[in-house]
Amino acid sequence: MASDESLQLGQTLHAAVQRSTKPAVVLAVGSGKGGVGKTTVSVNLAVALARQGAAVGLLDADVYGPNVPLMLGVTQLPPLQEGQIVPATAHGVKFISMGFFLKPDEPVIWRGPMLHGVIQKFLKEVLWGPLDYLLVDLPPGTGDVQLTLSQTIPLTGAVIVTTPQDVALLDVRKAMAMFEKVRVPLIGIIENMSTFVCPSCRTETPIFRRGGGRAAAERAKVPLLGEIPLVPSVCEHGDAGTPIVAAEPDSAVAKAFTAAARQVADRARTLAAEGSPQFVGL
Repeated sequence: MASDESLQLGQTLHAAVQRSTKPAVVLAVGSGKGGVGKTTVSVNLAVALARQGAAVGLLDADVYGPNVPLMLGVTQLPPLQEGQIVPATAHGVKFISMGFFLKPDEPVIWRGPMLHGVIQKFLKEVLWGPLDYLLVDLPPGTGDVQLTLSQTIPLTGAVIVTTPQDVALLDVRKAMAMFEKVRVPLIGIIENMSTFVCPSCRTETPIFRRGGGRAAAERAKVPLLGEIPLVPSVCEHGDAGTPIVAAEPDSAVAKAFTAAARQVADRARTLAAEGSPQFVGL
C-alpha cells in the first residue's frame, strides 16, 4: 500500500492534470539487476524521443548511482526560479538528478523515507513545464526503494532493460513481477549488449549468448522493443556527455535506439489512451 504522503502527492498531481492541457506519459526504465546499461538506455531513449520532436523530461531516480548528468554533459543546475528548481537541459532533454546535489565521490547512505522525500521534491518542485514524456531512471533491483518509487510516481508504463544471458533474465522476471504487483503495465523489454561489434572488422560476436531478451518478451507476452549492440563508442560518448544518438545519429546503434524509442512511444500512447496515469509538470 502507498503511504499517506504518496496519496497526497498523487492528489497534487491529479489536480495539476485537471489544470493542464498537456499531461505527460510517464515511463519507468528499470532492470532486475545492475550492470545491464539501464541508464545508458534511459538517456539515449530520452534523446531519441526529443530528436523525434517530443518534449521530454528525464528524472534520475537512481539515487545510489546518479550518472545522468555525466552522460548528458551537464555539471550544474540553472539558478532557482521563484524558489523552484529549474531542470538542466541537454540534447533537447530536461532532466534532474541527485548527482547535482552531491559532492564528488559522496555516497548516498539513506533509508527509504529520505529517498521518498527526494523523489517528491523532484516531482513537485521542479519546473518541468509541458512534457510529452517523462522518463524515470529507476535504481536497479526490486527492493523496497524500487517498490516505493513505483508506488509514488504516477507511472503510465515500464520498460525493462536486460542483457541476453540467463542470470540477467532471471532478474527480468523479478522486475516484471514487481511492476505487476504495483499494477504498472509493461511497455516491453529492451535487450542491451545483444552482440559485440568489433570496431575494426565489424564482426558481431554474441558474447552474452543470443536471443535471451526475445525469449523473455515472448514468455511475458510483451514486445521486444529493441536489440542494442555493444560498441565501444556508446561508452565513449556516454563518458563525454554526448549520447550516441546525438553524436552519431546515423550509426547502427543509434538507429537501434531510435527504433526502440518509436516503439516505446507508440505503446505508451496506447496505454495513456486506455487511462494509465500521466503527469503534469508543476
